[in-house]
Amino acid sequence: MGTVRKVQVTFDCAEPERVARFWCSVLGYVSGGDFGDAAVAQDPAGEGPRLYFQRVPEGKTVKNRVHLDVRVGTGLVGAERLAVLTAESERLVALGATVFQVLVADEENESCIVMQDVEGNEFCLD
Repeated sequence: MGTVRKVQVTFDCAEPERVARFWCSVLGYVSGGDFGDAAVAQDPAGEGPRLYFQRVPEGKTVKNRVHLDVRVGTGLVGAERLAVLTAESERLVALGATVFQVLVADEENESCIVMQDVEGNEFCLD
C-alpha cells in the first residue's frame, strides 16, 4: 500500500487574503499566514487539506475544473437534508457567497446546492 500524503488545494485569485478569510469561515479553518501575494487557510487540527490562495493577474473566465464539496448533509436524506443545506447556504451567503443552483433530489441523487465563493469559484454543499 502507498504512503498517504497531505494535500494542498491551490486557488488562483485576485484578493488572496479576502478569499482565505471566506474559506476559513466556511470550514472552521484558521489563517496560516498572509504573504501579500498569497494567503493560507488551514485546519487547526491538521486533518483537512491546506488551502493556498495565490494572486494572479487574470480573472476567472470559465467553470472550475476542480471544486470543493463542503459535506454538511452527510447521512441526511430528503427534506431534512435540503433544510440543512439551505440553512448552511444562507450562512455562506451572509459571508459573501452566492447560490448558483439548487439541485433537488431525484430517483438517483440526493439534493446539493452549487454555490460560488467571493470570487466566483464554484463549490458544492453536499
